[in-house]
Amino acid sequence: MQSFIDYLCFEKRYSRHTIVAYRKDLDQFFGYLNNNNPCDNLSEISSFYIRSWLAELMKHKQTAKTVNRKISTLKAFFKYHLKTGLLQTTPMTTIVAPRISKKLPVFVEQKHTETLFNHVTFPEGWNGYTERMILELLYATGMRLSELINISESQVDVSQQNLKVLGKGNKERIIPLNAPITDSIARYMQEKRAQHKTFDTNFLLVNGKGKKLYPKYVYLVVKKYLSLVTTVQKKSPHILRHTFATHLTNEGADLNAVKELLGHSTLAATQVYTHNTIEKLKEVYKKAHPKA
Repeated sequence: MQSFIDYLCFEKRYSRHTIVAYRKDLDQFFGYLNNNNPCDNLSEISSFYIRSWLAELMKHKQTAKTVNRKISTLKAFFKYHLKTGLLQTTPMTTIVAPRISKKLPVFVEQKHTETLFNHVTFPEGWNGYTERMILELLYATGMRLSELINISESQVDVSQQNLKVLGKGNKERIIPLNAPITDSIARYMQEKRAQHKTFDTNFLLVNGKGKKLYPKYVYLVVKKYLSLVTTVQKKSPHILRHTFATHLTNEGADLNAVKELLGHSTLAATQVYTHNTIEKLKEVYKKAHPKA
């Protein structure tokens, strides 16, 4: 297992969180195997053993999404050992993944985002300034939480009005910025230097102590302000990412363009946002068509 983990880390260059998830899945699988069907080597692991483990997971109410992730882990693990020559065949060829029921992504309605940025009062001082900047950036760019807190000032090109983001798998993408958000970023950086000379100028966003933001802080900021303008159950940074994508597709943005902006590896991951667009079209149809 360790050689596989090293492969993910040093050759595939997966993130620490992804590698932890792979290791956890493999530990669970081999723990189950050792307790129920001990095998002396990998070639003895059959699809029967794998199916029995998956059945055990489903018995304990694991979701289809979780089970599918564990199947993906095993597929990658056995495929790796096919490449190394340790195995001649993989037991995963007959494993069928359970079907996942697709849920529409939760998002904030446009009228509520307008209320957030045009009518909500943010506190005076640096913390209030940073809180507004967090919300503006998440909504204007659709960035992930991890991407937001790791942005350095060098990734911002004010003159070209764009932002360079390092996403999953260390994949780089460039997100265009509109004039208002570009001006806000420029003022934020100027204020940081003028008023807080001891603040870290490497990372774009810093807290009241001048240090890099931590995930829980950003999460609490988003939850606090979304609670003021919307009743959606989930109020996390990822909801603003969904909101960014949904508002773009609702306004007719090309799906491939949205895919690139979000940093998705496949179009299938982006297509979920078309469902919200269809729902909007249905609503318009019902209100406008004489026979609706």
